[in-house]
Amino acid sequence: MSKTFQPQGQQQSVPPTTPSDDEHWMRVALVAARAASELGEVPVGACVVSSDGTLLAVAGNRTRINCDPTAHAEIVALREAARQVGNYRLTETIVYSTIEPCAMCAGALVQARVKRLAYGAPDERAGAVASVFRVCDASSLNHCLELTPGVLEEECRNMMQAFFRARRKARIKE
Repeated sequence: MSKTFQPQGQQQSVPPTTPSDDEHWMRVALVAARAASELGEVPVGACVVSSDGTLLAVAGNRTRINCDPTAHAEIVALREAARQVGNYRLTETIVYSTIEPCAMCAGALVQARVKRLAYGAPDERAGAVASVFRVCDASSLNHCLELTPGVLEEECRNMMQAFFRARRKARIKE
């Protein structure tokens, strides 16, 4: 079950979403993650949704394809959403990510002034939202995000585990 945490002192102007809305958009992100996996990328997907429920962007990881260490799903989706709205500030948007964002992606979410982040599975090794660092709601920063962890957590975790299990199995055969 997912919970939404609203930073203190922040006004809520994004219309409340229901768990089924969050699950719908997370499924969109999961489709992007599967597509990335089929291309040999780590299966992470993200989408950016406006306050009126319009899908602004959806992306999967593209680090290998683009030969770009910054082409994480969240970054690619934020770049496209910013182009769509004509502004690098993505206030009043919700970002859905299948896995807890890393430090780079969490920092980009803060810089873009995203209203809320919903993510699937935690990343105990590199998660910068709650697991290792707390970038998205750090009181020392000039913007904090509302956080909704655990949306379709099991499905998101299973996809990532299956990908790395298959990768390890392929290496053993070599």
